[in-house]
Amino acid sequence: MSTPFPFTAVVGQDDLRLALLLNAVSPAVGGVLVRGEKGTAKSTAVRALASLMPQVDVASGCRFSCDPGSPDPACPDGPHAPGAFESRPARMVELPVGASEDRLVGALDIERALAEGVKAFEPGLLADAHRGILYVDEVNLLHDHLVDLLLDAAAMGASYVEREGVSVRHAAKFLLVGTMNPEEGELRPQLLDRFGLTVEVAASREPEQRVEVVRRRLAYDDDPTGFAARWAEEEAAVRARIVAARDLLPSVRLGDGALRQIAATCAAFEVDGMRADIVMARTATALAAWAGRTDVLAEDVRQAALLALPHRRRRNPFDAPGLDEDKLDQTLEEFSGEDDDPDPDGPGGGGGGQPPQGDGDPQGGDTGARPEAGEGGEPQPSGAGAGEQAPARAAEPFRAKVLSVPGIGEGAAGRRSRARTEHGRTTGARRPQGTLTKLHLAATVQAAAPHQRARGRSGPGLVVRRDDLRQATREGREGNLVLFVVDASGSMAARQRMSAVKGAVLSLLLDAYQRRDKVGLVTFRGKDAQVALPPTSSVDAAAARLESLPTGGRTPLAAGLLRAHEVLRVERLRDPARRALVVVVTDGRATGGPEPVALAGRAARLFAAEGVASVVVDCESGPVRLGLAGQLAGELGGTAVTLDELRADSIAGLVKDVQRRAA
Repeated sequence: MSTPFPFTAVVGQDDLRLALLLNAVSPAVGGVLVRGEKGTAKSTAVRALASLMPQVDVASGCRFSCDPGSPDPACPDGPHAPGAFESRPARMVELPVGASEDRLVGALDIERALAEGVKAFEPGLLADAHRGILYVDEVNLLHDHLVDLLLDAAAMGASYVEREGVSVRHAAKFLLVGTMNPEEGELRPQLLDRFGLTVEVAASREPEQRVEVVRRRLAYDDDPTGFAARWAEEEAAVRARIVAARDLLPSVRLGDGALRQIAATCAAFEVDGMRADIVMARTATALAAWAGRTDVLAEDVRQAALLALPHRRRRNPFDAPGLDEDKLDQTLEEFSGEDDDPDPDGPGGGGGGQPPQGDGDPQGGDTGARPEAGEGGEPQPSGAGAGEQAPARAAEPFRAKVLSVPGIGEGAAGRRSRARTEHGRTTGARRPQGTLTKLHLAATVQAAAPHQRARGRSGPGLVVRRDDLRQATREGREGNLVLFVVDASGSMAARQRMSAVKGAVLSLLLDAYQRRDKVGLVTFRGKDAQVALPPTSSVDAAAARLESLPTGGRTPLAAGLLRAHEVLRVERLRDPARRALVVVVTDGRATGGPEPVALAGRAARLFAAEGVASVVVDCESGPVRLGLAGQLAGELGGTAVTLDELRADSIAGLVKDVQRRAA
């Protein structure tokens, strides 16, 4: 087993280390979500935490880590002999992004079922993580079916398995820690809210601190054991402090004054539900215990708010997480009470740990995620020139109904179009083609049963040959590549429609985020088209590019379609299983160059020839309409829909139209 990097040797990242230590003191805080750019010691710090966790006593022979003092009465390995236990280090279990459902929750032990004819349960990762740490790297890329199972276990503190004749319930209480890079896509709101605390990390811009990071990393790589030995004393001190804080925690008093400050803060920042209040209370209590105090101070409440609220005040995935510290200080001062606060000096300081770094943006200062309209510094797209107008602000997004790709695909798991997937409802069985990934037990038994006498079966086990094995076929939903092709020419801006157009595209981006799609953005104006955003899982980046999109110039519609066709060709080589949905946002006009309308028609027919699903969002307005967008949709082999019809309450027939035209 490799020697982990010492927790106390991590340079900087005070907020990250404090959040992890608070969860070690009080697992009831609810875990940590670590957001940040790659190469910022996120995974290193999380893996180092495991060595600081106090040892746990488990009932002897229990695969589910029951506490011998209060064993789980429903434990599948129970009942346990009283007084029989063993001590071991707390586990840190890693959940791979590509794990199967069976690996996470457990399943029927197929080997024993077939060989011995008995039903036996094989525990999964949730059982291994009970009373320990469950770590998910790149948690934002976790498949939806695994997210649902994690949500259920986190909410109930138990895992329920009902499948293939097995009915098992076992305790599953764990410290959930996730790391993610926001550039690769955001997290589902339901799972985001399950993390008690969130921390935004970034690499230091101080040369001396960066030098120290490199120095320590090189020393560790050269001699991991010797490096860890040099930090053993600091590690032991932190471990002892965690134990002392755990012992002190039940004695910490959370007075009415602190509770009022917590409630007022959550109300002032308009967070949803009551979970934020509870997490803040538990965090403030853990901060006091970590500092060796039995009273919660205003500074503990302030620190708890900075750790527990930023990710809970987001209203949509395009909002940057963060907290207005001036507003926080004002709220705490307004509701400060002298009845039970032994230190009325007011908010500030670092509570029981380290204060957040920076001045006004505790998440690292990324205030430029969505540039304002008219902001300078944006590189001008190809073809910019006379007549260019400042970027228009997007109208308020609305709820849009799903635009799905016809047929059944085999792409990455998602929530948009029908697909044959490894997860979903079982629709049948077939002979495996290649490696068997999901056994259909009933079909396998049915195939083997008629041959038992000929195979000389004499015991309870079933004699199964390779030809008897059957692969389960399942149908679920896939995520698609939604490629937006947006007309940013002068004909759009002249009708003052760009604000509404951006609002519509923003609404479709929000829908793509919820359905786990990849998105891309191609724009055309002036003399050429450009890829404003290559296909990515980050809809935040697409929203930022859309917000700063200028308008003006001619309408090179053919260039926009050809550039989109090239993007799809390249993406098909990278990810051949992911199907595409092309959304062309235009009024249908084509100007500039020789025969622009004919060229646009020929470019559109390339998509139709390849069977690419497409929708044209018709942005034409005014009393006289030429119907050019409808003609373009016909050339594409897709359907046209107006901006108003994109709304959820008026789009009922759109998907049927797409499917009918594709048939």
